[in-house]
This record gives sequence, C-alpha cells and structure tokens, in this order.
Amino acid sequence: MSKEIPYKIYLEENEMPKAWYNLRADMKNKPEPLLNPGTLQPVTLEELSGIFCEELAKQELNEADAYIEIPEAIRKFYRMYRPSPLVRAYCLEEKLQTPAKIYYKFEGNNTSGSHKLNSAIAQAYYAKQQGLKGVTTETGAGQWGTALSMACSYFDLDCQVYMVKVSYEQKPFRREVMRTYGASVTPSPSETTKVGRDILKEHPGTTGSLGCAISEAVEKAVSSEGYRYVLGSVLNQVLLHQSVIGLETKSALDKYGIVPDMIIGCAGGGSNLGGLIAPFMGEKLRGEKDYQFIAVEPASCPSLTRGKYAYDFCDTGRVCPLSKMYTLGSGFIPSANHAGGLRYHGMSSTLSKLYDDGLMEARSVEQTAVFEAATEFARVEGILPAPESSHAIRVAIDEALKCKETGEEKTIVFGLTGTGYFDMVAYEKFNNGEMSDYIPTDEDLKPGFDSLPKVD
Repeated sequence: MSKEIPYKIYLEENEMPKAWYNLRADMKNKPEPLLNPGTLQPVTLEELSGIFCEELAKQELNEADAYIEIPEAIRKFYRMYRPSPLVRAYCLEEKLQTPAKIYYKFEGNNTSGSHKLNSAIAQAYYAKQQGLKGVTTETGAGQWGTALSMACSYFDLDCQVYMVKVSYEQKPFRREVMRTYGASVTPSPSETTKVGRDILKEHPGTTGSLGCAISEAVEKAVSSEGYRYVLGSVLNQVLLHQSVIGLETKSALDKYGIVPDMIIGCAGGGSNLGGLIAPFMGEKLRGEKDYQFIAVEPASCPSLTRGKYAYDFCDTGRVCPLSKMYTLGSGFIPSANHAGGLRYHGMSSTLSKLYDDGLMEARSVEQTAVFEAATEFARVEGILPAPESSHAIRVAIDEALKCKETGEEKTIVFGLTGTGYFDMVAYEKFNNGEMSDYIPTDEDLKPGFDSLPKVD
C-alpha cells in the first residue's frame, strides 16, 4: 500500500546533502573547455585563478570527481533555510482537472527570495578563506545580487554589484535590499569602467544586458587588489553548488517511491535548471533510469531554441574566456522585457552539451503567456512566483493539460526558483493589459551570429 503524499515533503536536517554532485563526472561527452581568448588554448588553473577564487577555479575545471564535500561552514548556513520543501500542487491539479501529478521544488523560502543563495554562500566562503577583501559581480533581475550581498555580509566581505540597468530601474526595492546588506549597486552599463563607457558610446541609451554587467564586474575585479569576480549562473562551479536542489528533490521523491516522468526548469544561464536535473540526469547518463528534461526560456532571448552552438565570449566586453555554448552572440542585447534573470545571451556549456547530444529538450515561451500561468498558479497555490520561475510553470501547466486530453497520469516536477514580490512592476503591466510580447526576427539575431569569434 503506497503512502499518502502530503502537500509538502520535508527532509530532516540530517538528510541535507553533505556533498555537491558534479554532473560532468558522469558525462561521457564532456563540455568543451574554456579557451583563453588571446591564445585560443584551454584556460589553465593559474589563468582562472586571476579572475576567480582559487578553490572555485579548481571546481570549474574538475571533471573527474562526482562528489565534492560541502564545507561545514556552508552547511551551517544552509541549515537556516534548507532543506527546502518539495510541494505537491494539489490545488493546481484540481483547477486544471488533470490526471497528472504536479510537484514543485520551492527555493524561495529565504530572504533573497531565490535559489541563488545556494551558490552565493559557497563563493563568499571561498573568498573569505582566501583572505580577500571583497568580490564583484553582475545581477540581472536582482536575485543573485541580493543573495551575494547577504552572503558577503555573513562573511564580512565587500560586495560590489553591477545591475542590468533595466532591472535597476524596474526593481528599486531589490536594489535597496542589496544596499541594506551592505553592497554597492551600480546600474550597468556605467561610466565607472572602461568597458561600460565603450558600450554606452556604441549603444547610447541602452537598457543593458547581463553580458555588459559581467564585463564591468570582471574589469573592476581584476583592477582592484584583493578582489575576485563571482558569477551567479552559467559556470560549472555554480551548477555544482546548485546540485543541492536536485539532490534534495530526489531524496524527497524517493521517500515516497515517486518517479517523475518529466522535470522542467526555467533556463537563462542554467544555474537552476542544471542544479535541479543534476542527479536525475546522472541516472540517465549511467543508464539507470530515463526522464524527460525540458528547459524553458523566454522567446525574447532564445539561446537554446534559436542560438548557435559555438565558441563565444561570456561577456559583451569580450574580456572573459571563450565558452562553447548555445549563444545568440555576446553582443546581443535583449529587449527590456520582464524575464529578468533569463536575459543572458548564452547557456551553460554543460547544459549546452547535454542539449546538443539530445539528452534534453528546450522550449521558448512568450511573456504574456508566462504571466498568465504565473497568475493562475498564484491564485490557487498561494505563492506569487518570480517571472523566471513562471516560465517553468507555463510549460508544466501545458503538459498537465496534455495529460487531461490523453488521460495519461504523468508525474511532473518543476523548479519554483523564487518569489515575485519584487517584480510588481511587471505584474502591474500584465494586470493593466500593457504587457506585450517581443520575439526577435532572424534579422535581429544576425549581427550577434556574425560577430561570433572564429575558432577552429
């Protein structure tokens, strides 16, 4: 007789993961290496250590160790908000009248409001261990900047954040949370860096992009003694730290003998999606089980569904290493929509490789459809979701409605990456009927593709 499934499945504190899972260790086809943009040779540990903390640089290059121990100081911090709940969306199922079973992993139960804190505290810890004064970073919607400001405050580190200008203007309260935790916040592109001034000269009045903000943060870090750059998504080290999401999700499902048919996550740079699917994808790679994985991205910034799989710069200013990924071109600046953190021009090299090998799917959705799903979810599940998370909600609802048509009793798991209480400008525009959709034309995408670096 099967156990009755509660609304929320909680793990005990002692069931929290003691090690991060490194998905790359189980990948037969490894992601292509990062390249030094000057030599076009794989970057070395020494080169990466000039940008990142040394231990994080080691994690970035580690493709051998399947598990990396989580230091006790980080696990102590995690205990303040982890393990996070896996929730059965009974009310949504009833509203949709679907035979599908829907679960979501809720990562918004901390002050930063999102999953980003999982990696922020790890990166701040390694910076402190190295004896640094502080770190620099970029942020799009603001979740990463908020999380990092909290983590730096905890370890008494200086935190300098370059926030994409459109989000800086749309989300003043997110900015003020960062400042409350002691961070300095600069709208990007700015006049405070050479690359920022160059971008403003070339694109006057631009609303910015994550690629722009990354360039500024990297320039600031490498020109400031005692500082290193940290990144909230895309990198292998970040997906590693975010694997706590998937490890907890799998443990919670295993408690009740639940085997998901599909796992859905929003996709910008890949941090949440990569973390959520990691242990499940590991089983698929090892031939133990099979799952359907779906990455959901905004139609306005469709790196997986319309991008090219090629080496590209990780930043607009072209100062970072080259990564082989699905990309729209480092010069691509998306429209000033409300996708927030899903506005990066490229996708994690690890996820790009998995996608190119046919191990997961990708879909793009328009923002009005996303906010329709967000509103429907909020009205029955009682959580106001972040716009990013709502991309996954959109496809989860679509798949549940397909089950209603076919009668299939599929089990759907998606990542609810965070809450949308700082995104009220977006919700206001949606509620007022002022929100529109933007899908770039092939002509819009062409300049980005034409500017891709030539790498043999």
